[in-house]
Amino acid sequence: MDRRFEGRVAIVTGAASGIGRAAALRLAREGAIVLAADRSSAVEQTVAEIRGAGGMATAHEGDAADEGFVVGLVAAAVSVHGGLHAMFANAGVSGGLVPLAELTLADWHEVLRVNLLGAFLAIRESARAMRAAGLPGSIVATASVAGLRSGAGGLPYSASKAAVINLVQTSANQLAGTGIRVNAICPGLTETGMTKPIFDLARARGSEARIGQLNPLKRYATPEEVAALACFLLSDEASYVNGQAIAADGGLSSSHPTVPGRFA
Repeated sequence: MDRRFEGRVAIVTGAASGIGRAAALRLAREGAIVLAADRSSAVEQTVAEIRGAGGMATAHEGDAADEGFVVGLVAAAVSVHGGLHAMFANAGVSGGLVPLAELTLADWHEVLRVNLLGAFLAIRESARAMRAAGLPGSIVATASVAGLRSGAGGLPYSASKAAVINLVQTSANQLAGTGIRVNAICPGLTETGMTKPIFDLARARGSEARIGQLNPLKRYATPEEVAALACFLLSDEASYVNGQAIAADGGLSSSHPTVPGRFA
């Protein structure tokens, strides 16, 4: 595999499972020194796998929406490894599928806190470190196709991901002239810890083959497929991609609702 991150330092939040774990593993295989962060102790397993394969990584257990934790995480990258080149702000929560009439302010607060404020803290702190060191860098945040239009998540989740897309766009412009790029990925249905209930229910019903049927590829994504897009955006290969929200959804967001294969 190409060593396009050789000698570079990367932070991945939400690295204990799913897309974050897949991205951390790939970044390390491609030469990055990875700071893997998650509030779950399972992040230690991600780091153990990286080290077992000969890569370099450290585990950092904490809340990606806690200001002190994020400040300390970026400071560790700078003080221990000499700088920060790549930030993947991936941590997020779904909030479930609660009907509009039953939603509470508490439901909204937690989803917005983790999904939006966590992304903001990651962008702010990594950009500060990159600018202080005079380093060009790349920041990627995980949004969602749910942030593009209705039909892919609950209200707080969808609104938070729409806000992440706007946050990325405005941050890229705020950082004009610095050489720091900020982009978002918008995954479609992907098998991760967050979507596990959907997959478990479908398998129990014997309808697993129907998961993801609404997109033109007629299947769901693996974490590795989505992580590949994130790593591309974090790399120099995407040196002229900035302020974008790119969907990895099998084509789901390319169409208005239709029955795939029918034209009438």
